[in-house]
Amino acid sequence: MTKELRRLTIIMLLMFLALFGSTSVIQVVQADSLAQNQNNKRAMYDSFDVQRGSIIASGSAIAYSTPSKDVYSWQRQYVDPLMWAPVTGYYNPVLQSRTGIEKALNQQLSGTGSSQFLTRVEQIVTGQPARGSNVMLSLDAKVQKAAYEALGKLRGAVIAIQPKTGRILAMVSSPGFDPNILAAHNANAVNAAYDKLNADPTHPLYNRAIGGDLDPPGSTFKLVTVSAALASGQFTPQSKLPNPVRYTLPGTTTSISNDTRTTCGPGKDVTIADALRLSCNIPMAELAVKVGGDAIRAEAEKYGFNTSFDLPLPSTPSSYPPPTDSAQTALTGFGQGKVTATALQMAMVSAGIANGGVVMKPRMVDEVVGPDLSVQEKFDNAEYGRALDPALNAELVRMMVANVSDGVATNARIDGVAVAGKTGTAQNGDNNPFSLWFTGFAPAEDPQVAVAVVVENGGGVGQSGSGNSIAAPIVKKVMEAVLGK
Repeated sequence: MTKELRRLTIIMLLMFLALFGSTSVIQVVQADSLAQNQNNKRAMYDSFDVQRGSIIASGSAIAYSTPSKDVYSWQRQYVDPLMWAPVTGYYNPVLQSRTGIEKALNQQLSGTGSSQFLTRVEQIVTGQPARGSNVMLSLDAKVQKAAYEALGKLRGAVIAIQPKTGRILAMVSSPGFDPNILAAHNANAVNAAYDKLNADPTHPLYNRAIGGDLDPPGSTFKLVTVSAALASGQFTPQSKLPNPVRYTLPGTTTSISNDTRTTCGPGKDVTIADALRLSCNIPMAELAVKVGGDAIRAEAEKYGFNTSFDLPLPSTPSSYPPPTDSAQTALTGFGQGKVTATALQMAMVSAGIANGGVVMKPRMVDEVVGPDLSVQEKFDNAEYGRALDPALNAELVRMMVANVSDGVATNARIDGVAVAGKTGTAQNGDNNPFSLWFTGFAPAEDPQVAVAVVVENGGGVGQSGSGNSIAAPIVKKVMEAVLGK
C-alpha cells in the first residue's frame, strides 16, 4: 500500500469514527434534550402516532390512552380525575401542554427517553407499533381515596409518606380540576376551560401539597424548634422556661400570648415537654431566642426547608429565611413570622422523626415499565440526611406521643395504636381565617406512615377552628387506611 493510500485510509477511518461518534451522541446522549426541544416538530408529530404509556397506582391505570378519530390518533383518559389530578396532571397534544407526572416523565410515557433507545430499535426492526412506557407510582389507591374523602370540600392538602423509604402514599389537593377537560382535542374549549380555572380565586390548578401560596406552619414548626434545642446539647425535655401570661418580643413593644390567653399550665416555670404537649407559644418563643435563629435555620434545613425536591414533580421550597433579629426568631419559634411550609415539608419533619432522625428524600415513582413488561428504570430510596441523633430523637418521639395521648392533639387518637403528632393553628393576620395543621406518624413504635394536613381559609369557620378540631381527624382517617383500621 502506498503512503498516499495509507494516509487516505486513515483519514477515511477517522472521518467514519467521527461520524459514528457524533451520531451516537445525538441519538443517545442528546436524545432527551432534543426530544424536549419545542422546535423539534418531528418529535411532536411522531408522538401523535405513539400510544402513550399509562400512569399506574396500585396495579390500576389512572391515566391511559384510547384511540381517537382525529389527527392526534390517541385521546388521554383520566380515572377518578379530581382525586388524582394533583398527581397525574394532564397531557394535551393539541396545545402541547402538560403538567404533573405527564410533564415530569413525558419522555418515558411517550417512549422517547434515553433508557428506551433499545426498545425503539426493537419496535422498528420487528414492525411493532410504537408505544410509550408505563409509570408505576408509589401511591396507594386506598390511602389516596381515604385522604381525598377525608379532606372533602375543604380547601387544603393532604400528603402521606412512608418514613423508612420516603415513598409518597397519598397526595391530595383541594379544590381540584378535571384533567379530562384539559386533555380534550378542541383547542378553543380547552383554552376557555383553562382560563376559567386560572381565574378562579381558589386556585384549583395549584398542587397545594407541594406548592401554591405557602402557609405559615404554626405550631407544627415547634417540632423543629425543639429538635434544634435538643441538638444544641443545652436543653432536655425537662429544661424549664419562664411561664408568663404575656411575652414582649425582644427589642419591640409588641407582646404575644398563648392561645389560652393564660399561662402554660400552673407554676412560674414550664418544661419544654409540657410546653410542646400543651402547644404554648410563649415558651417556644423564649426557647427560640435562647437557641438562636441560625441554629433553628440549620436544623430546619436538615428536615428539608429551603430545598426543592424532585419527586419527580418539583416542590416549592419551604422557607426559613436568615434571621434578621431576635423578635423574628421568637415568632418563628412557634411557626409564625416569615417561616412558611408545604404539607410535604411538614410530613417530612414527622417522617424524619419517625425514622429515628434520618430524613429520606421523598419520591412518588417506583418504576418505569416497558410495553414488554421489562423494567427500564427503577427509582431507589435515598437519604436526605440526619436531622437528630437517635437518643435525642427518641425523646422527641415520646413528646409527640404525649401530645396525642395527653395533650392538645387528642382527635388523632386511634384505638390500640400509639400515635405521635402535633397540631398547628397558624395566624394569617389579625382578622383573616387561620391555617389549620396537623402532622404526625403511626404506630409510634414502628412507624408505617407519616401524614401532614393543611386546611386553608380556617376550614370555613374563620378563626373558630383549630388544628385539633379540623385537621387531626383527617390525619386519623389516612393513618387508619394505611394501618387497615
